[in-house]
Amino acid sequence: MNPFWNELSASNPFLDDITRLRNHHKRENISILKEDPFLFLREIETRNSFVSSGDELDVHQLLRQSSSRKSGRSKSVSELLDILDDTTHAHQNIHNSDPILEQDLEWLQNDREAYKMAWLSQRQLARSCLDLNTINQSPGWAQTQVAETTIVCKLNHQGGSVQLPESDITVHVPQGHVAVGEFQELSLRAFLDPPQMLNHNLSCTISPLLEIMLGNLNTMEAISLEMKIGAEVKKDPFSQVMTEIVCLHSLSKEGPFKVLNNCYIYKDTIQVKLVDLSQRMYLVVAALAKGTQSPAATIWDYIHKTTSIGIYGPRYIHPSFTAIFTVCGHSYMPGKLTISDIKKGGKNMSPVVFQLWGKHSFLLEKPQDLSISVFSCDPDFEVKVEGKRKEIKQKQLQSGQIVHQQFLFSLVDSREMHLFVFCVQVEPPNGGLLTQFFITTPDPAPNLKRLSNLPSDLQKEKEIKSAPLLPSVHVKYPKFQDTQLNFTNYGVTLKTVLRKTKIDYLLEYFKGDTVALLEEGKVKAIGQSKVKEWYIGVLRGKIGLIHCRNIKMIAKEQVMSLSDSVFTTRNLLEQIALPFKTLTYIYSVVLTLVSEEVYDWKVLANVLGYSHLMLEEFDQIQADKESEKVSYVVKKLKEDCHADRNTRKFLYELIVALLKIDCQGLVARLIQEAAVLTSAVKLGKSWRELAEKLVQLTKRQMEVYEIPHRGKAGDVAVEMMWKPAYDFLYTWSAHYGNSYRDVLQDLQSALDRMKNPVTKQWRDLTGALILVNSLEVLRATAFSTSEEV
Repeated sequence: MNPFWNELSASNPFLDDITRLRNHHKRENISILKEDPFLFLREIETRNSFVSSGDELDVHQLLRQSSSRKSGRSKSVSELLDILDDTTHAHQNIHNSDPILEQDLEWLQNDREAYKMAWLSQRQLARSCLDLNTINQSPGWAQTQVAETTIVCKLNHQGGSVQLPESDITVHVPQGHVAVGEFQELSLRAFLDPPQMLNHNLSCTISPLLEIMLGNLNTMEAISLEMKIGAEVKKDPFSQVMTEIVCLHSLSKEGPFKVLNNCYIYKDTIQVKLVDLSQRMYLVVAALAKGTQSPAATIWDYIHKTTSIGIYGPRYIHPSFTAIFTVCGHSYMPGKLTISDIKKGGKNMSPVVFQLWGKHSFLLEKPQDLSISVFSCDPDFEVKVEGKRKEIKQKQLQSGQIVHQQFLFSLVDSREMHLFVFCVQVEPPNGGLLTQFFITTPDPAPNLKRLSNLPSDLQKEKEIKSAPLLPSVHVKYPKFQDTQLNFTNYGVTLKTVLRKTKIDYLLEYFKGDTVALLEEGKVKAIGQSKVKEWYIGVLRGKIGLIHCRNIKMIAKEQVMSLSDSVFTTRNLLEQIALPFKTLTYIYSVVLTLVSEEVYDWKVLANVLGYSHLMLEEFDQIQADKESEKVSYVVKKLKEDCHADRNTRKFLYELIVALLKIDCQGLVARLIQEAAVLTSAVKLGKSWRELAEKLVQLTKRQMEVYEIPHRGKAGDVAVEMMWKPAYDFLYTWSAHYGNSYRDVLQDLQSALDRMKNPVTKQWRDLTGALILVNSLEVLRATAFSTSEEV
């Protein structure tokens, strides 16, 4: 009946197939992708794992193999299958499954029907996309892809466990669930919004609504579900008698639901045995009350219920951006969330995918009106006046519905863009404070980072931070020159200072010694007992601090003689990097930062003494990108230092190498990371005193940092106390943006003012201060060009 059928059929070979009935397969064993082709398009967490189908298919990698001129969304089924045919790697032996299996889509290579349905759905979805040019202008806004968290797995008779990504929801499939030679296709999906019918005075949902889809109903063993729940029954006898926590089951998303009997609850975890299996099942956990008796009015009076707030925002922050606060009655928050009711400029926008920035859970004794207030902790950003405070109604909490609130942030007076921290407070109607927590935003969009008016030369590296986004990056690194330092500032000591107990980084001298000063600037640090101001000086070939009151400044022409006539840039470099021999660091952070911000592996390899590395070695490890090659060089250094750990220190050698290629901005970031982490470890339980001195934190605010790290007894173990200390110091240091010197100086001063300063024995933070204050002199002397990285 369609005169254009021949032309359409020629461009789409599947049109003829679509018109035919496809009921040749049994309903018990039909591919779940044919039932729901959009499963192929959802954001699916794909990792390496052993799976029962042999070859592994990473759908994201598959799309990355597309031609650079051709979007993965426009791939035809034939092209997709051709890529599958090129996959040659296969597992020769299939062992028992790992504790958590990952989804495997390789089995679709023999199922063109499923691929066809997915491809057609792709075409339909692609036609609804926004203009992709807007992504460059405002990253994080022009995203219309589905972002529901879904996982699809195919298991053999050996079974395994399938976990929904970024959740505490797991389905366990026992061995023998299906016969040998058969497979089970399993899909998991979570919906934040629970069924409205299950939330009333005698019932409330305490988990997300979970959808389980099975492709094979010819089973011999039951499967089990395990997930965290958002409530527990109060311990008093009446609540225990009147209330029970149950798992409800339905074949439809809208219900009706029935209670499952095979449930076991331990603390905040429920385990459910699913015996009567269907192709599509919906499950949700709820607290049910048999009735109420005064003074109890609702189910909430019998339980301790958790309320969670998830903070979502764009992948990058912008001069003006929106953050979404999601409030729900359970602890599950997906890593990405699609919001369809966004308004911008008074107009409704297309659905937007937001990233999870952070989440916070707290106990809410009863449904009540709540107000959420947001305050920027950084003067460079502000919350729009009309959006500083949002109200959540009691009815919304009692109905169990997910509540979304928008908060608008903006940059003040076109200042420099950087990540920042904001504070969130939740208050009841009668005042007071229910809970408070802090959120750190992501970095600014690369093309929006302001490159001028940087606070100091330490941040010059930021100028090429966005370079990896370009097709190719060509950075010419200056060559380090071991030359003599030309000092312009000198002083003569006014007294003799010799200490019985040597103190690292503090100079000793005789009266009348001539000291060369690196600069006229001063640093503050504790001496033997008091906090003093110091110059950074060089005496007898050693760099260190000298008390400002013990030296008289003189002109260069007045210098009669120097105890050390030669002090070179190599001497300076090796001495200022000494703190890195003992500072604590997180290897993964170091590896990531260096891999991202060094753009020539050969240059780094040469200064580390690995000039013999050949390209063939990278071919063996399949390192194609420059960042992967840099990562390989860093890993090799780590291995060599570990093998000779008594004489070699990994971080020290890496920092010396980075300074030799003038990566001062990167070094400044690394020393801030290491200084903050080491300070947290040294402080331990004393972090509370420091937090009070730095920002006047209240006891309740301190508890916010400790709650995530409390053990079963409800306290933070002494050996784990560094974790809340690190969380606090990391949040505090983020306020400074790129001002590395200020972070280290203020941290040093605050630690020095404590009752029992750890800095009396631990002097590496003082050494870090010397380093960051010596970098300008090092750069001006060691590099003949003005090129900076």
